Amino acid sequence: MRTHRTLTRRATRAGLALLIAVSLASSAALAEGAGAPQGFGSNWQSWQADTSVGDRAALQRGARDFFNYCSACHSLQYVRYSRIGQDLTIPPALLRKYLVPADAKPTDYVISPMPEKDAVAWFGKQPPDLSLVASEYGTDYLYQYLTTFYIDPSRSTTGANNLALPNSAMPDVLSQLEGLKRAVFRNVEVDGTTQQVFDHFVMVVPGSMSREQYDRFARDIVDFLAYVSDPVQVERHDLGVWVVLFLLVFTWLAWLLKKEYWKDIH
Repeated sequence: MRTHRTLTRRATRAGLALLIAVSLASSAALAEGAGAPQGFGSNWQSWQADTSVGDRAALQRGARDFFNYCSACHSLQYVRYSRIGQDLTIPPALLRKYLVPADAKPTDYVISPMPEKDAVAWFGKQPPDLSLVASEYGTDYLYQYLTTFYIDPSRSTTGANNLALPNSAMPDVLSQLEGLKRAVFRNVEVDGTTQQVFDHFVMVVPGSMSREQYDRFARDIVDFLAYVSDPVQVERHDLGVWVVLFLLVFTWLAWLLKKEYWKDIH
């Protein structure tokens, strides 16, 4: 398992970097139009992912980051490697070399290599499959989850907690990129009782990415998971435009036909 994880990380860092380089132009345009990081304030429930599954460059980056940081624990059991390669325009040779594990085929589903007994021993339960997580919880929730980890010494197993999912079994595995944050709470009176309410984050140890870079990183992963939850949504939306146009033309023809049939009566 450790060998597989190491190979996956090395391969995706080197391999998909080539794919991202091909789309530098569109990536630069996206960076110019992207919103600023949501910040460290108390209104984290209003933070929005602002993703678009029609952005192929973002999906390519999200695929790279997912297989680099998430696939060792999480599976995508309803999508095949070959489908990802086809939709994201990853050449079969690169897909086979950099994304598909040595013991798998491109037509296989994306399954985590982590044995269930190890997952239970380390995390207390099997990490969830993420195939439909974007459809179930929404992209905004996923974005908030990835950006609201904070240091919590009371959590002896992971040392971290999360605002979007309190007492999450998942460690803050992305802290090396984002950095370590401390959550500051304030006391408020609610119905005569004092409660602690989140106020803001304080960066304790900076990560390897700036806030803007990590914000883009989180959005790209969320974008990829949104695509995985419904791979045909872009094609369906495009087809929907033609369906609506057909119905409009058909309605117009039906009106002309009705007018022709009823012209002698009216």
